[in-house]
Amino acid sequence: MEIFGYIAAIFIGISLGLIGGGGSILTVPVLVYLFGIDAFVATEYSLFIVGISSVVGSVSYFKKGLVNMKTALVFGIPSIISIFLTRNLILPLIPDEVFTISTLVVTKDILLLLIFAVLMILASYKMIYKSEALQIQTIHSDKNSTLLVLGEGSAVGVLTGLVGAGGGFMIIPALVNLLKTPMKVAIGTSLVIISLNSLIGFFTSMHNVPINWKLLATVSSISILGIIIGAQLSKKIDGGKLKPAFGWFILTMGIFIIVREIFL
Repeated sequence: MEIFGYIAAIFIGISLGLIGGGGSILTVPVLVYLFGIDAFVATEYSLFIVGISSVVGSVSYFKKGLVNMKTALVFGIPSIISIFLTRNLILPLIPDEVFTISTLVVTKDILLLLIFAVLMILASYKMIYKSEALQIQTIHSDKNSTLLVLGEGSAVGVLTGLVGAGGGFMIIPALVNLLKTPMKVAIGTSLVIISLNSLIGFFTSMHNVPINWKLLATVSSISILGIIIGAQLSKKIDGGKLKPAFGWFILTMGIFIIVREIFL
């Protein structure tokens, strides 16, 4: 199954390069179902892969001046704090067997995958209905906006800490609607936030799991190759038009995880 995992890794990268996000949310399912890694370790590995991929993806935005570092820090600092607390304090407290309903035993790994599946379904909605995703209420007070950004940064950090996903589908609407960031700058800034969140989260909690550096280096390298391919394809293909289709794929994967972990 590993060969399919490597093939999936290059498509994750292509999607990142082509549509500017979303592909990283497939990293954990690929690690779990194709590489046979347990969910808790997969969330740790995902932080590294997503972080490195986002660094590469953000380079072109830096070159074009489409990154607002002040915004990245305002959003990123509470996220990083939340990730650290989640990975090092909250996750270790979750028991190996969380609860039992009849014959269904929900373990720690199953719980993490179910949370991840719900996250995938939410992310798919943002991709399928992208116009509605950015039409939230206008916040008139700068103070309220800042507080909401800090709160959403903390929420993104908790989710990233729990399941190892970047959270770009939450970050970009927050930057656009709450901080009035132009869309292209929001995407570039989001990639920087995801890079900081993921890599700092990985290196501050890597002591909790055994690290297979060879696998991480291989999957990350393949994903980066995919990003380069996707970036070239984006010059010929409108990635925005592909986003709804990719959203339906993410939705299908989310439902598959729920069905597989609960009923199979």
